[in-house]
Amino acid sequence: MIKFLKNFRKDEAGAVTVDWVVLTAAVVGLAIAAYSTIQSNATDLVGRAGTGMLTGSGVSYD
Repeated sequence: MIKFLKNFRKDEAGAVTVDWVVLTAAVVGLAIAAYSTIQSNATDLVGRAGTGMLTGSGVSYD
């Protein structure tokens, strides 16, 4: 039993899996943050472009 516990403690096969899980979670988190930022800025840009086109053409759609 003690030999089994010593071998189990020395085994590092699962440590690589944990590293990959942590790295993957970090990449997914960064992707979500980037998507959120890009989406909100793109929406703002489209809104400003539409407003500029409406006011610049002299046509009012009120």
